[in-house]
Amino acid sequence: MSISIFQKSACAVVLAATASVSAASEPPSEARDADVVFFGEQHDNLTHHEVQASWVEKLGASALVFEMLTTDQAAKISSDNRSDQVVLENVLDWGASGWPDFAMYFPIFTAAPNAAIFGAGVPRAELRDAMSKDLNGILGGAAVQRFGLDQPLPPAQQQAREALQRAAHCDALPEDLLPKMVTVQRLRDAALAQAALQAFEQYGGPVVVITGNGHARTDWGAPFILQQAAPDLAVFSLGQGEAGRTPDGSFAAVIDGPAVDRGNPCDAFAK
Repeated sequence: MSISIFQKSACAVVLAATASVSAASEPPSEARDADVVFFGEQHDNLTHHEVQASWVEKLGASALVFEMLTTDQAAKISSDNRSDQVVLENVLDWGASGWPDFAMYFPIFTAAPNAAIFGAGVPRAELRDAMSKDLNGILGGAAVQRFGLDQPLPPAQQQAREALQRAAHCDALPEDLLPKMVTVQRLRDAALAQAALQAFEQYGGPVVVITGNGHARTDWGAPFILQQAAPDLAVFSLGQGEAGRTPDGSFAAVIDGPAVDRGNPCDAFAK
């Protein structure tokens, strides 16, 4: 497994260093010094979760924010149920969530047994509403403005994001649905940034955010809008690739790990 450390400059994101790393390696100093740390993943990649759990423990996270949990689910977690995998899985009704095997995520909880847990997942009903209704009713007007959802994206970014949605859904989505899918992704980014900021304000750092690579990218994902809303926060973001294929977007660091055999994901759209 290899890691590339990137640093920001006024002009671009540039490669600063390259070294070998494993799940047991020490997080870089940039991560240790951050107030909020985003850990990206491919959701079904066990190695990505092993890295997350290892680094969560080494960073001594004060709070964990999960894309996979709603606020209602997070509220059900207590000191009495978070140490037992089977019990916690049942408490969260994880089997009905659509996320991959809970066994991959559980070690992240135990890596920071005293950390506060925050849910940043947007319930399905609200995601559907986001496609047709005003976002003010979902996040609240102040949050919509604070995280920039009241502003249109730059045209080039809007086109790039629609192209990613088109490719991710194997060219199976109607063209008029693509802008709505981008709105949903922006809402998810904002929910992650909002939860991370709330966690930091309540518990201090480091706050660790567990999310997909697409939400962890620093050029337009949750770290970007978090820093727009709270520029004094030190934010670090890790992206995780597979078998030499790096995730789209920019990150503070990128780790390369083994790939997962998923077959042809477009077969599901051919049925």
